[in-house]
Amino acid sequence: MDEQVKNKKKAMTNAEKQKKYRERQKERGKQEMRGYLSPEAKVCYKLISEQTNWSDSVILSNAVRLTYAAYKNGQIGLLNSWLKNNEL
Repeated sequence: MDEQVKNKKKAMTNAEKQKKYRERQKERGKQEMRGYLSPEAKVCYKLISEQTNWSDSVILSNAVRLTYAAYKNGQIGLLNSWLKNNEL
């Protein structure tokens, strides 16, 4: 009986599961980003989420990639002006 108890796998806590998940994501080359959305960004997020059914990760990844594309093409000023003019 004691041997059966020793051989049983110990259940992982939620914190251990989350740590293991984050480690797997890092191994896949992914990076976690954290932040808070402004009220304007929350409106944009809601609309994008509803229209595309993208996950938070996809929305964030695409936002970073699109911002970089605007930067690389010399359009970051235009993008910022558009956001201000449209109160976003």
